[in-house]
Amino acid sequence: MKIAFQMDPIGPVNIDADSTFRLAEEAQARGHELFYYTPDHLAYDEGRVTALGHALEVQRVKGAHATLGARQRLDLHAMDVVWLRQDPPFDMHYITTTHLLDRLAPDTLVVNDPFWVRNYPEKLLVLDFPDLTPPTTIARDLETIRAFKARHGDIILKPLYGNGGAGVFRLDENDRNLSSLHELFTGFSREPLIVQQFLPAVSKGDKRVILVDGEPVGAINRMPAAGEVRSNLHVGGRAEKVALSDRDREICAAIGPLLREKGQVFVGIDVIGDWLTEINVTSPTGIQELERFDGINVAEKIWQAIEARRA
Repeated sequence: MKIAFQMDPIGPVNIDADSTFRLAEEAQARGHELFYYTPDHLAYDEGRVTALGHALEVQRVKGAHATLGARQRLDLHAMDVVWLRQDPPFDMHYITTTHLLDRLAPDTLVVNDPFWVRNYPEKLLVLDFPDLTPPTTIARDLETIRAFKARHGDIILKPLYGNGGAGVFRLDENDRNLSSLHELFTGFSREPLIVQQFLPAVSKGDKRVILVDGEPVGAINRMPAAGEVRSNLHVGGRAEKVALSDRDREICAAIGPLLREKGQVFVGIDVIGDWLTEINVTSPTGIQELERFDGINVAEKIWQAIEARRA
C-alpha cells in the first residue's frame, strides 16, 4: 500500500520511543511505500487534498533514521492510508487538519478516523463513561471549580487540551493557589480547565493500556519521578512492565466497541488504580515500551487491523 504519515518533524524523534517511527518501520518491513509531511504542509487545492512532503525510508540507526526523497506535492487521494499522528496541542490548527482529512473519504483510509478524533479529544470522551471515571468537572469559571474543590478537597487541575503532563497541578486540602492558577490559565488561554479528584493510587503508577481496533493488547506502567505527581514519560516518568488487570479488561470491554465503530484503530487509555482518566486518540504512544517489556509487536497488530479495514 501507499502510506502517508502526517506528523511532527521526523528529524528529532527518539527512535527508541517514538510510536510513529515504529509504525513506519513496521509498514516498510511489510512492503508498503512511505510518504512523510508535516501538518503545516497539508492543503485543500481546488477540490483535492494535497501535501507537500517527501518519500520516506527509515532505519533503526540513530542520527540516520530517516532518508527523504525530493520534495514533492502529492494528491493524498492517491494514497491508501494516511496517518494522523502529529502531537497536540489540540488547537484550531489541529482541528482544521481533521476537517481537510475528512475529505479524503472514501478514496483513502485515515487513521485514526479524523471526524471522531475531532469529536472525541482525550479528556472529553471519558465523559461518556462516568461510572469508570473519577469525579470530574470541566469549567472556566472559578466559582464552579472552587465548589468542586470544596466537595473533594484534594484535586488535580490541568488544561483541557494540554498534553505530556504540561500544566498539571495538584491542589490538596491546604493549598491556597487555586485563584492564582485560575488567573494564570485564563490570562493566556480561552479554553476551559478540567478538574478531577486526586487519586492517591497514582503513587503506584499511571497505567497506559494500548487498544488495537477496540481490543486491549497490553499495558505499561508509568511511575512518577520522586517528588512528582505527574507520571508522563515526557516529564521524567519511568516505564515499567505491568500486566492487564481484571479492572483494565472491564474498562476496555466497556469502551472498546465504541472505539472500533468510530475508526479509532490505535488508542492508549490512562488508568490510575481502578479509574479511567483519559482516552488518547490523537497521537497515542507506548508501543515500543510494550514491545520491549512483553515482546508484543503492537505495530504489527495495528497494521493487520488497517490492512483488514482497507481490504
